[in-house]
Formats: sequence, structure tokens, C-alpha cells
Amino acid sequence: MHIIFEEDGHFKAGSILSETEATAQVETPSGKRSKIKSATILLRFGTPAAAEALTEAEALTAELDADFLWEAAGSDEFGFEQLAQEYYGHTPRPAESAALLLKLHASPIYFHKKGKGRYRPAPAETLAAAKAGLEKKRLAAERQASLATELGAFRLPPEYASLIPRILIAPDKNTLEFKALEDAASATGLSPLRLMERCGAIPSTLDFHRMSFLLEHFPRGTEFPPVDEPLDPPALPTSPVRAFSMDDEATTEIDDALSVQWMDDGTIRVGIHIAAPALGIAPGSGLDQIARERLSTVYFPGDKITMLPDALIHHYTLGETHDCPALSLYVEVASDLRVLSTETRLEKVHIADNLRHETLETQFNDDTLKNPAAPDYPWRRELEWLRDFAAVLEAGRGKADTVDRVDYNFKVEGETITIAPRKRGSPIDKVVSELMIFANAHWGGWLAEHRVPGIYRAQSGGKTRMTTSPDPHVGLGVDQYAWSTSPLRRYVDLVNQRQLISIVQGTDPVYPPRSEALFATVRDFELAYDAYADFQRRLERYWMLRWMQQEHISEMTASVIREDLVRFDTLPLVTRAPSVMGIAAGAKVRLAISAIDLLDISFHAEYLETLTPPPDSTAIVP
Repeated sequence: MHIIFEEDGHFKAGSILSETEATAQVETPSGKRSKIKSATILLRFGTPAAAEALTEAEALTAELDADFLWEAAGSDEFGFEQLAQEYYGHTPRPAESAALLLKLHASPIYFHKKGKGRYRPAPAETLAAAKAGLEKKRLAAERQASLATELGAFRLPPEYASLIPRILIAPDKNTLEFKALEDAASATGLSPLRLMERCGAIPSTLDFHRMSFLLEHFPRGTEFPPVDEPLDPPALPTSPVRAFSMDDEATTEIDDALSVQWMDDGTIRVGIHIAAPALGIAPGSGLDQIARERLSTVYFPGDKITMLPDALIHHYTLGETHDCPALSLYVEVASDLRVLSTETRLEKVHIADNLRHETLETQFNDDTLKNPAAPDYPWRRELEWLRDFAAVLEAGRGKADTVDRVDYNFKVEGETITIAPRKRGSPIDKVVSELMIFANAHWGGWLAEHRVPGIYRAQSGGKTRMTTSPDPHVGLGVDQYAWSTSPLRRYVDLVNQRQLISIVQGTDPVYPPRSEALFATVRDFELAYDAYADFQRRLERYWMLRWMQQEHISEMTASVIREDLVRFDTLPLVTRAPSVMGIAAGAKVRLAISAIDLLDISFHAEYLETLTPPPDSTAIVP
């Protein structure tokens, strides 16, 4: 006895070797023997052989038309052998019955399976909808194939113009455009990114990198939504001091300014004045939600994305000639530069000058400090005294820096990049950094002393983290460090300013102990700040490669850091150069520059020669 039976959704042919009421021992044409349930047997026959019947059935199936069968089947449930009898007009042969069974099974939109060998014709409206769906799929498949063909020929279909860079960074993998891109990438052996480049979809690598960042971190764009005007500050006492700020020419968010008063008793009163946007941004307001979402200003060569709208920045920035609301820390200093006392005030401060680095650095520098006969310049007495005071503060932290280091300023004008070295630790840097460190450390301790929660930046074991605990910052040499001096640019500073103001005013803190909002801010700020910093580093590296191309650089000198890691001498660039393996750390080498790729932001550096050995080496230079 031969049979047709169903197994794992497929129909198979075999011969019964033995059978019980519930099971049967079956041998397939390949010789495989298996035990099946009797309930899976759909057709029994004596001749022809099982394999022959199934082979003929598969051939006959191709002749059957599903539409005709559907019309002939009526509307009631039926068995396949019943329909085979009606269709063929005679007792069907085993191959004919099996052919009709195979066709019914392969036409699920026409016939709904209802049980063992039984089916019900689909209602007319259901069948019509199913056919429309199949037609839609067919057209989509054709369109997908057409798109893939165009992409494979390195021609960009118009549909892709608006999809860059999303389809490469955060694609909807269910779209036929993405599927076609994958098909074409597989066919050409290129990555989707490189394929899009070959198709001309990335005319500007700079725009691509910027758009990729914005897509992830500013999916709704960088424009600010409509919000209420910032609150005007309350009536505040006016300080008698005249303060000045020191920033580069591009700075619009002027957070900090300084003042110096020479007291009659020989002491000096230093004022550290911080812009007070917390007075104009109510917690939970539209402005606060914007700042909370952005968490920080994003900096990168040639541009920035501010945390706050221009209207609020203009309202609270420490602009010259204005009386500005400020949170001020006054430091009483003895004539021998010892700190005697401190006081925090909420007040209005007159900003007499916004000094700009580009001008100030030519007047206030290490050379002019050593030359009493140097030409005079505004605020000279205050700046020179502040430089001495900053040196004492730095030494007090145990962090006096005697190592000459160089920072670099990136200036982008159109398609031209200028990268200018700037010695780190200049008098301007010392004054600003030391007084801001002093304020952040002092106010962090003040929050802890009053048991008011705050957000701290701590460092231990070489790892820096944000925390709500006043833990030490080993790298800075302070007992605690709460960012508080850049509230126009960092949300953490704005949060801490709200807490500091509550102490000054004697009110309950905005963020009480164990505040979930405070913990969430710490978590989200750290993630955003790291992402923004990584983007800034990537864009700086991009512009360094652009500078190499612009200046037609083919060779550069570098110092070996360790193994294959080198630091360039005239750029803030560290890279791997496998060919320097074996060269001692500290050696200065000459490298050939090639294969600059602005899309990957990569290049190749090849060892040419050693220029000088490490400083403590007696090796002979090759």
C-alpha cells in the first residue's frame, strides 16, 4: 500500500511497511524509514509506485488554475478528493487527486485549510483583498529590483536624495529602498556607505558627518521651538564693582567675569561673577525643558549648537556696559595672597569690558609679565595681580604645571581651515581656570556643608564621573568639585546654580535630597556630554585631514608615544602607525602621509626615518 502523507507542512510519498490503528511504519522512495501518525495520511493507493505518483502529481499541478478551482468549488467546505471528482469528471487517479491536493495547499489565499484534507473557499472580498496585496508585493519587488539595478550601476535614484544620511545611520529596514540598497551593496561587494558615495549621494563629507550627528542627537533639528520669554530677574542689590570677562571672539554665552578691589586695610577682594540664568528659567518651564533636553552647548570647529535660545542668552549673558544679574563669590585675600574668607551674593554686577583673547594675548602674556616697561593695556594691574594669585591657588592644589604644552585653535572660514598653536598655561588660561576651579570647589563644599544636594564631578583611579556625592577630584587636587560656573552652557551648572541660590535666599532647594530629577540629570548629562565631546573630536580630526589636503602635506614629524602610537608635532593629532613598531618611545620620526579618507576620517602614516632618539637615549639615529 502506497500513501501520500503530510509532514512538517510538506506532502510526501511512501509505502506502508506495517500499521496499527494510530501509527504506520513508512518507507520513502529514498529508502528512509520512519514512524508517522495515521492521522497524517491523506491518500492511499495500490498503484503506481509512490514516487511515480508524486512526480506525476507535481507535473499535473502546473496545469491547474486556482481561479477556476475557486469558482468551481462553490462556497461550502469540501474534501480534496470530492473536488478532484468534480473537476476531472471521473474517479481521479492517485496522481490527479494528489495534484489537486498540492494545488489547494499552494493556494492559501483561495482556499482556507479547515482540517485533514479539507478546505473552504475564501470569501470573494477576502480573495480580492489578498490578490491586491499580492499585486502590491509584486510591484514592490519589481521596484526593489529596479532600484538595486540602478544603484548597482552607480546611478542614484531620486528616491534616495532625501534619505541621506538616515538610510545609512538609522535606517528603516522594512523599506524597499533599504532592501534595494542591501541587494546592490551585496552585488557590488561594497558597503552601503561606499556604494552611496560611488552614486554621488554624499557630495559633502562635512555635511554628512554633521547630519549624521544631528540625526542621532537632534532628530527634530536644532531650531528652538516657540517658548515664553525668560523671566526677568527679581530686584537685586547692585554691586559697586566693575567687572571684566575674558573669552575668545566667538563666545556669545559669557558665563563668568572677574573683579578686583583694593581695600583700605591692604587686603584684596576678588569677585568671581557668574551669569544667573537660573533666575530666568523656571524649573519645568518650556525653557527648562529645552535646556534639560540638550543638556549642553555642542562645540565643533566652525560652529556650535547652543543649549539655550539666543533670546535667553542675550538676556543673561555678561555683556559689556550692562548691569547683569550674577551669582558672585567674593574672596578676601591677604597681601601675601592667602585666602582669608569668602562670601556668596546674588546681585547685579556692572560688566565694564568683554576682553577677547585674540587681543588680550598680545598684551597679557609671559613676556609682558617679565617686562615692566611693556606698553600699558586695560586692566593691567588687576590681571597681573590675578596671575600671581592664580599661581598661589594652583600650587595650593599641588598641581603646579611646569610642562610646556600646546593647545590649538581651529578657525573655519568657508572651505578654509586655519589651525593655530596656542601655548597651554598662558596667563589668561591660568587666571580663568584657577579662579573657576576655586569657585567650583568652594561652592561644591558649600552645598555639602548646607546639606543641599548638588551634582559633582569626581575623579579617582584615573576615572572621571558625575555623581551626587561630594567626592574628591584627584586630578584637580580638590576635596569636591561641583560644576557651577557655566550655567549658560551646561545644564549641570544651571541645576547647581538653582541649589546655590536657594542657600543664598534661605529657601527650600529646587531639588530635595534623593531627588529623582537630580539622578536622571546626572545619568543623561554624562551620556550627552560624552557624545558631544566625541563629535567635537571627530570634527577636529576631520578638519586636520582637510588641512593636510589644503596645505598639500605629504610628510609630517611626530613623536612615538608607545608601540605604534604617535603624536604629531604640529597638530593635536594622535594616530596609529604600525610601521613605527620597534622604535623607542620618545623618538621623533618622519612619516609619509597618504590615503586621506574624509568619509572614514582616516589616513595612512608610514615610517620614513628616525630624526632624533628619545631624550634619555644614547642610540645612534639611523
